[in-house]
Amino acid sequence: MENEALETLRYPIGHFRYDPEVSGKTVEGWIAILEELPTVLEQLVQPLTQEQLETPYRPGGWTVRQLVHHIADSHHHSYTRFKWALTEEEPVIKAYEEKNWSGLFDAKKAPIELSLAYLKALHAKLVFLLKGLQAEDFERSYIHPEDHGKISVKENIGKYAWHSRHHCAHIQRLLERKGW
Repeated sequence: MENEALETLRYPIGHFRYDPEVSGKTVEGWIAILEELPTVLEQLVQPLTQEQLETPYRPGGWTVRQLVHHIADSHHHSYTRFKWALTEEEPVIKAYEEKNWSGLFDAKKAPIELSLAYLKALHAKLVFLLKGLQAEDFERSYIHPEDHGKISVKENIGKYAWHSRHHCAHIQRLLERKGW
């Protein structure tokens, strides 16, 4: 039971699952999630106190502050991956050590407003790009050097829509558990 509870805390919306036959309507929905993320995230975290921002979303997990900075860092990498996939033939991307990035001073101490502002600009650019793609662009891909293999632009859109909802759910569930 304890493992189940921890798994629910870690993956409140479940794991990302991708079907290559996903419809265009679904992809449009994913892009809408990416468009809404900066506002949704800001609404979740702006009312929090500094003490609340230092609260881990689960035992042994990142603090809310670290989550906000992680989302910005991760989506920064994703934007670059989209650009590589759209401009090169199946480039091998560089992975990054997200846990190490979230352990850096800026992730632990910087005001969340820095990452919130960055996400607004980044997602405005990302959504503008994604809405302008042609059908064949969604099939372009990059190669992840670790265990992910070949990732299409379409799959990456789904992954980052899931990633957005995944971390917002971490924060939302923490707020519910704490009664904030």
